[in-house]
Amino acid sequence: MKRHIIICGLIGGILITVLKWTEYRFLVIEHSVEIYGGLTALTFALLGIWLGVRLTRSPDPVAEPIPAPSEIPAPTHPHPVSFVPKVPFLPDTHRRDRLGITRRELEILELIAQGMSNREIAGKLFVSENTVKTHCSRAFDKLGARRRTQAVQLGKELGLLP
Repeated sequence: MKRHIIICGLIGGILITVLKWTEYRFLVIEHSVEIYGGLTALTFALLGIWLGVRLTRSPDPVAEPIPAPSEIPAPTHPHPVSFVPKVPFLPDTHRRDRLGITRRELEILELIAQGMSNREIAGKLFVSENTVKTHCSRAFDKLGARRRTQAVQLGKELGLLP
């Protein structure tokens, strides 16, 4: 009886091996071009996605931390606050030069901060809307901003906008 079970087991193992070998031959050898093509396509797709993410990652716009503004002491004179002379805002030209923002891009950022649309800015500066869009996108790239509100916020934090 044990001998019968061992012989049946060996025959079953041989049959399974033959079936797997024919299946391997059919799938891998007969369809090798499709398999290699699919693996190549998958490799290039993953490489393209990785490279695209790597190249389009926006750099950190500020390399150094922004110092906190020093506290301004309260005026000691008897006049109300409205009579205190205002100091005009001066943009941080050193930081503007370091970021590579041109005067025109800064001017357009100031108009965006005032709430003007691209069409209104184009009319005020006597340029086309496409020129305004180009200046906007370049300024956004230099600041690392994706939206107009984010660009204005970063401009104020960096001392470029009042």
